[in-house]
Amino acid sequence: MPLSKLLHRYPLSKIILLGFLLGLIGIGAVPGYLAGNWRWASPPPVPTLEQLKALRKTGLTIAGWQTLQQDNVLIGGHNWLLLEVQHAPQTKALILLLPQSDPSDQPQVEWTDVSGLQRWISDSYSQMQFTVAVPHPAGSSGEAKFAAQQVATVQARFLRARNERQTYAVLQWYAWPNGGHPAPSQWFWADRRAQLSNRRVPWVAVSIQITIEPFGNIDRSRQLAESLGKTVQAALMAGPLENL
Repeated sequence: MPLSKLLHRYPLSKIILLGFLLGLIGIGAVPGYLAGNWRWASPPPVPTLEQLKALRKTGLTIAGWQTLQQDNVLIGGHNWLLLEVQHAPQTKALILLLPQSDPSDQPQVEWTDVSGLQRWISDSYSQMQFTVAVPHPAGSSGEAKFAAQQVATVQARFLRARNERQTYAVLQWYAWPNGGHPAPSQWFWADRRAQLSNRRVPWVAVSIQITIEPFGNIDRSRQLAESLGKTVQAALMAGPLENL
């Protein structure tokens, strides 16, 4: 495409940003390629992989919520951790967690598997964004030990889903140490950027289901869903997604 048409079709700022990103990728990748060691063909290890694998057995403590049931369920060929939790006698939720279990594991839009298993009809899609901060050890003693914080800005998808038995307000995203997003591509690029510094971005797929009245308005459950979403993200960041 001629340069004049390219500039007309796309803003100059986007072209500059694309060139900058390609340059970063090139700077990180070319030396390894010339040495016969293609970085992404043999990615660095995932630092908390053992904790992620253990999550299906150990479960996850959700602050302020009582765990009524913990089990493993097979969904779409993957072994998920299922938690049934309760905040009050009339406030219950189901939490599904799929942790990364191998360095080569990548998110695969697991939401389709969850929806298909439960034969959901879904609508009322929207986005929800929230920020979570947890203490992160920064020193060896005194007040400096917890002076640093591990902060994550999460964007999740919020929807209403129903089948013949029940209607839910559903919150879903892929959680990682400093963020989260429902689109696998967002994790992919975050992991690629991390690999340029010889690091990895571990992930956990999160699907929260809050029971609501049949065909209920999910906006009434938005505040509860956001609160529970923050608590789950914080628990993961303090455990298997700790940013070492």
